[in-house]
Amino acid sequence: MSHPVPDLTQAASPTRRRVLDAALALFSEQGYFNTAIPHIVKRSGVSIGSIYHHFGDKQGIARALYADLLEGMDGALAAICHQIPDARGQALAVVEYLFEQAERAPLATAFMLSTRHREFLPDEPPICSSQPFNRMRDIVSRGIARGEMHDGDPAVLAAALFGGPLRLVQLRLDHILPRPLPTYLVEAWEAAWLAVCNTRG
Repeated sequence: MSHPVPDLTQAASPTRRRVLDAALALFSEQGYFNTAIPHIVKRSGVSIGSIYHHFGDKQGIARALYADLLEGMDGALAAICHQIPDARGQALAVVEYLFEQAERAPLATAFMLSTRHREFLPDEPPICSSQPFNRMRDIVSRGIARGEMHDGDPAVLAAALFGGPLRLVQLRLDHILPRPLPTYLVEAWEAAWLAVCNTRG
């Protein structure tokens, strides 16, 4: 596969980027509730006044970080769906993207996929209701409609198709899997596709 993998950690300005990078590192190292604005000031080198100007408070930083990461993932999935015509190819590219991104940006991937955001962002919908995950279900819906995947509830088939690869991402982030995720791609994909493919098509 040779699809470009956009970075999950892009932001609009150097100041904003420094704050979000510092917050991501601190939230990952010591947790959201054990991180205070002065910690972010020290790590980022950005003044407390500038942080409050850009984000309002610590929750605002977490919300901006989460939104940026989801936007980056959604942009990557949108590009995949635009570039690849068939649902099977799209789904494979999504799995490849998830594996490569977890290796390239493990802290960002862990914050987006593993953190219990609703404990400190109670107004945010669950990650599985976010736009990137909606796109993943849309891929499955198109696959069913085109006869590439067998009939069924798109939510159930999406869980069967992407659930295993996402679990492997978690195992890698938890240092259970010893090798880089792309080395598992072929085996993981074959198992995932077998669960949903239309063997009669």
